Amino acid sequence: MSTTAATETRFDFGTHRVGNVGAYWLVALRLITGWWFLQAGVTKLIGPEPFAAGGWLANATGASPLHGLFVWVANTPWLLAFTDVAIPVGEALIGLGLVVGALTRLAALFGGLLMVLFYLGNADWAHGYVNGDLLGLVAFVTVGVFAAGRVLGVDGLLAERFDLREDGLLRYLL
Repeated sequence: MSTTAATETRFDFGTHRVGNVGAYWLVALRLITGWWFLQAGVTKLIGPEPFAAGGWLANATGASPLHGLFVWVANTPWLLAFTDVAIPVGEALIGLGLVVGALTRLAALFGGLLMVLFYLGNADWAHGYVNGDLLGLVAFVTVGVFAAGRVLGVDGLLAERFDLREDGLLRYLL
């Protein structure tokens, strides 16, 4: 009687091991989240009207625990000008990084920081604390924790090229 053992390829994410299904789910999550942010950034950059965050920062964040900070940003001309450029460019670069799987952890870190600011800025929790901004944060944390760019991404190619056990900084970025 012969038995065959089913073998499953495992992807090594540092200390995490993920089977095929999990690895490809991470790729899908990375691509979906990346496309979401790439599209948001590009539409703000090429839209018919220039992106302007001042009105939202000053008026729409009244329930936010960071309302004072947002109003200060809206009333500080150089900081508002920086924000009006940084949000769409940042979203586009974060999305591009996730779509191609390059510097995925760094992109996920900045995407997560933006999602925290969006979550706290849209602090309308009348229907509960779980909303799209929180789920976006969860997606970025998942992509970053599991270094999802190592599967079918540029990070995977770089990880093969360099010995990540030797270079601590590169290991955490990839």
